[in-house]
Amino acid sequence: MSAYFEDLEIGATVHLGSHTFTREEIIDFAKKYDPQAFHLDDEAAKKTLFGALCASGWHTSAIWLRLLIDYRNREADLMRYRGERPARYGPSPGFQDLRWLKPVYVGDTLSFTSRVKEKVDSRSRPNVGLVLFDNEGVNQRGELVFSVVSKVFVERRKPFEG
Repeated sequence: MSAYFEDLEIGATVHLGSHTFTREEIIDFAKKYDPQAFHLDDEAAKKTLFGALCASGWHTSAIWLRLLIDYRNREADLMRYRGERPARYGPSPGFQDLRWLKPVYVGDTLSFTSRVKEKVDSRSRPNVGLVLFDNEGVNQRGELVFSVVSKVFVERRKPFEG
């Protein structure tokens, strides 16, 4: 997705990649950023509503963002290889509807996708347009466990003249 605003098509979907959550990384992330018992200790987690050690939702979100950025960088490299200049992305005015729908347990593998949801022309910033993306993470059982709508300004090939 290093395409320009005009090149992005509503409904276009890309696979960002997959990630398997290990016990060690779940605990390491939790120690640093979300030190709740069900992210830190197997025995304590058994006594919670989760029933077992699980990843922080923030950890899941961070993995999605990492895979998104890695994907964009690969696409930008490919464009440069073809002699094209990739579009500039950012800043992001934020996210909406961040949802952690099911726990992510040790050994779960999530596959993430991003779909162009909406494009909005910008009168105040005619060199960019606002793009909304539906992002999802699905586990190895096909269950939707993560979703978020991301927003980002994307460079236009030609300024908006509306």
